[in-house]
Amino acid sequence: MDDHAHIGSVELRVADLDRSRRFYTEAIGLEVVSEDPLALGAGGRPLVVLREADPGTPAPPSTTGLFHLAILHPSRPKLARALHRLAENGVRLDGASDHEVSEALYLHDPDWNGIELYRDRPREDWRPGPDGGVNIVTLPLDLQSLAAEAEQAGGPAHADTVMGHVHLRVSDLDRSVAFYRDELGMNLQARYGNEAAFLAAGDYHHHLGLNTWHSRGGGPAPPGSAGLERFTIESPADGGRDLQDPDGIELALRSPQ
Repeated sequence: MDDHAHIGSVELRVADLDRSRRFYTEAIGLEVVSEDPLALGAGGRPLVVLREADPGTPAPPSTTGLFHLAILHPSRPKLARALHRLAENGVRLDGASDHEVSEALYLHDPDWNGIELYRDRPREDWRPGPDGGVNIVTLPLDLQSLAAEAEQAGGPAHADTVMGHVHLRVSDLDRSVAFYRDELGMNLQARYGNEAAFLAAGDYHHHLGLNTWHSRGGGPAPPGSAGLERFTIESPADGGRDLQDPDGIELALRSPQ
């Protein structure tokens, strides 16, 4: 895979399109890019594409699919602004972590699709992992320190906000790692036993997370469930392919817009 490849948009099935539009515009700060299908994003780029599903019940955590989509903010003050926006809209966090390579806020949308909002630390601060790649840890995040850096409250997400990575629930970690590493050409950046792995194009800390924390041996969600429809990888050298991974999760390789 081209070293400059990155995640493009993530397409979700939701139970109530109007409810999800309000959530992603008001609480997350994305702007409407197009209406059919409903695409929300920043700087004119679609990041989240929404389609209504029937009945749209949340996908059980034991099934394969989306663990979370991860929206990358261009600086710590911009992430602090996102934190204030969540508070202003009454959204409670599911967690907040310092991963050394990044600082992250965790939450879910009205259909229980997982969301991470994060910012990267400078690359010179990243440490190599014990087996190569990048060291990714999970430590508590100082929310008071983060909140104090907000430049202003309200308003949309910054135009340089992008989709940083996608984290998937998979049924067999070895099988999924083999697909994304050996067939797509991603680099394995970190692995934690048989539970989680992180892969990337080039030397980024990760464009793709995989875990079997609740989904080991699981299958796809029932038809009509809310959840992941597919995600896009924008790759200058690999555009124009539609694929399914070993769990049947759909992904599209596209040339950058």
